[in-house]
Amino acid sequence: MPSNDLFTYSIALADDALILGQRLTEWVSNAPTLEEELALANVALDHIGRARMFYGHAGQLVDDGRSEDDLAFGRDCREFTNLLINELPRGDFAFTMVRQFFVDAFNVPFLTALIQSSEPTLAAIGAKAVKESTYHLRRSRDWMLRLGDGSAESHSRTQRAIDELWGYTPELFEAFAAEDRLAEAGLAPDRGALKSQWRNTVDATFAEATLRCPTAAWSVRGGRGGVHTEHLGHLLAQMQYLQRTYPGQQW
Repeated sequence: MPSNDLFTYSIALADDALILGQRLTEWVSNAPTLEEELALANVALDHIGRARMFYGHAGQLVDDGRSEDDLAFGRDCREFTNLLINELPRGDFAFTMVRQFFVDAFNVPFLTALIQSSEPTLAAIGAKAVKESTYHLRRSRDWMLRLGDGSAESHSRTQRAIDELWGYTPELFEAFAAEDRLAEAGLAPDRGALKSQWRNTVDATFAEATLRCPTAAWSVRGGRGGVHTEHLGHLLAQMQYLQRTYPGQQW
């Protein structure tokens, strides 16, 4: 299997983790409680640590001298291939937790399947990351129950977030060309095959939380092809500011 497919795939998974991790860090000093601030910061660090592993793997595959920092801070918006759901503004607390739940409910079966990859580094990253995501899912699901079956206000905000995010979830299950080739070779999971498990988790949680699945059929995609919302550019402007202002600087 050509190393460029593995490189493209590793970069995409790294971008997903980095951008979502960056969004979660925006709750530091803004969270509703100190406990939540610490919890969200830790989840963010898990995602950023995962991004480092995938970026590091990508760098080893092509050996072109680019470091993790170069890949994270030296690329422009159209070069990022993260899924769109990860780059949306953090919104209110309900929006953040609904997004996290949707992503966590996907990540657990995805990373479990990644452990079976015949590519040793991908399998090892999957084995480490699935432990974190299992905790993340338990936590985000608990918040779905608390918010959905809580007050009228929390229920309303949570349902509104579900309706706003629902059209971004189909992209979770759509593979790009390099990923399809890797899946055929046994190096990557089949994303489409994970949808039923994801939907079972979502439906069971919604039923318990007195929430409803949206009926409107709409979807947004483009992230894997570098076509993003206007929000990613603003996020990168903040995240990459230091490295772009002082290129090559290190801690």
